[in-house]
Amino acid sequence: MRPVTGVLIYVSQITFMRLKMRIGYARVSTQDQNLDRQRDQLRQDGCDRIYEEKVSGAKSDRPELRRMLDALREGDIIVVSELSRLSRSVRDLFSIVGQIHGAGAEIKSLKEPWLDTTTPQGRLLFTFFSGISEFERDLIRQRTIEGMAAARARGHNGGRPALDAKKVKLALKMYDSKTCTVAEITTVTGVSKTALYHYIHDRKKE
Repeated sequence: MRPVTGVLIYVSQITFMRLKMRIGYARVSTQDQNLDRQRDQLRQDGCDRIYEEKVSGAKSDRPELRRMLDALREGDIIVVSELSRLSRSVRDLFSIVGQIHGAGAEIKSLKEPWLDTTTPQGRLLFTFFSGISEFERDLIRQRTIEGMAAARARGHNGGRPALDAKKVKLALKMYDSKTCTVAEITTVTGVSKTALYHYIHDRKKE
């Protein structure tokens, strides 16, 4: 019988998975403002990690928000103290929520109870508000198109009001005299430099 020269050990393959996390996001607009209130609310709600930044909500580039969205995993829950900390506008809000849901995560606002997609009721309310927002955008777009059509029917080619014909005539007369500068013409008549050259160009076509 041959001696045993080695031991073969079978190790079961273990897949390590990150546990679902409750993630907070806190933001203030300036360096002078304090994050303590938001931080305390998010910790009280049980957040495992909090992304914080001091940057104006008007800026599209918010590094910590981007880092948080990139790190999201299925089952995670994003928590904010209020929606104004997360988004710059309704459109921005729906875009961010879309990214969160795209990662298989959910979102909850502590101040606005209608935004809590961790519950069936919250998902229903968010869907309802999303529909209302889309409806409002469609109405605005439709009214704009109708307004432009009505303006064209009255003889206007765009949304910009037509200039007074007398002012345009005076501006062209001053231009033809070659004694006035364009700046003087625009000051006296109120016809902008762009509009003046536009009328000069159109006159050459006649």
